[in-house]
Amino acid sequence: MRKNKKTVKIAVAVIIFCLLYIILAFRRMSTELHLSPEWSVDISNQDSVSQSEETIPYRLGQNIGYFTEDGRIASRIPYPFKATISESYYASYGTDNTSTEFYRADGTPAGTISEQGFPFFDGSRLYVFLPGGNAFASYTTTGNAEQLWKYESYAPITAFATSSGGVVAGLADGTIVSFDHGGRQIHRFAPGGSSIPVILGADISEDGKTVACVSGQNQQRFVVAQKTDDGHSKIIFHEYLDRDFNSQVLVKFGGDGKTVYYNYNGGLGIANLETLSSRHVPLEGQIVQIEEATDSWLVVVLSRKGKTYTVTVIEPENHPVAEFSFDADCAFIQTRGDRLFLGRDSKISCMTLSRK
Repeated sequence: MRKNKKTVKIAVAVIIFCLLYIILAFRRMSTELHLSPEWSVDISNQDSVSQSEETIPYRLGQNIGYFTEDGRIASRIPYPFKATISESYYASYGTDNTSTEFYRADGTPAGTISEQGFPFFDGSRLYVFLPGGNAFASYTTTGNAEQLWKYESYAPITAFATSSGGVVAGLADGTIVSFDHGGRQIHRFAPGGSSIPVILGADISEDGKTVACVSGQNQQRFVVAQKTDDGHSKIIFHEYLDRDFNSQVLVKFGGDGKTVYYNYNGGLGIANLETLSSRHVPLEGQIVQIEEATDSWLVVVLSRKGKTYTVTVIEPENHPVAEFSFDADCAFIQTRGDRLFLGRDSKISCMTLSRK
């Protein structure tokens, strides 16, 4: 009997071991990120593109234009001094322009800005930075562009961003101001905390209620503020940065509105507004662009140190999963779904992001 009981126990142990082995053996293995090249084209090779086709804007050196997802160059517009371009409009201008013609993405004339200054397009929104560097105005985008509203300060504007929820401007005196698209002021406050108060980068959330910025010299810090029910701006998260940047930096809200990306001297900061915490990804140089690949929940970062550009792909857990570098005079990145578009000097290439 004892021998039979011992045999049964051994048999049960073997069965349990086999079941555990099967369960662990069939556990899903971690996947690796693959960047699969699709196409590469020179921007001088223009193709026929219909007005109804969706195009993506680009800027490479002294050229702006549009291309399609399947690799056709819809336009290449050289410009001598400066230019602005969005998905909807583009314009080029000089240093002393008293008016500026602007065009739709398909190249047809859209209107005229009868105002001296530097225009800026974001989607279908038009702004003009006025002479002196301390004022900007919002304009219509049809015919003779009409001024909708204007903001003027005694301090120079050192940071500027827009979203569907509004406009935010950072000033050299350390003040942050934001407005809805009708010109009504939402935020006005000074983050403080540094010996030299200056706003080096800022962004505004898609609902317009939250703003984020990198501010100050000597104890530089990252700050996020929200609009309260009683109309005040409340700082909900901040952190001091180890080393200062002495130039403009990139601050960008993620598409979910719960994440803010920001460049600090040494890497990329990623703030989680749900947990009010942050993580840091070491990166060399200065961040030029941050794009989200919506189909794969990846973040793609383009940074630059001298003439060396680096593309870093980061997982939602904030871990780099891929990285490659190249030398170029100019570069850009764009994402659409699981596709990454990379511009380098005079060429644009497309790669698919996938896990295998």
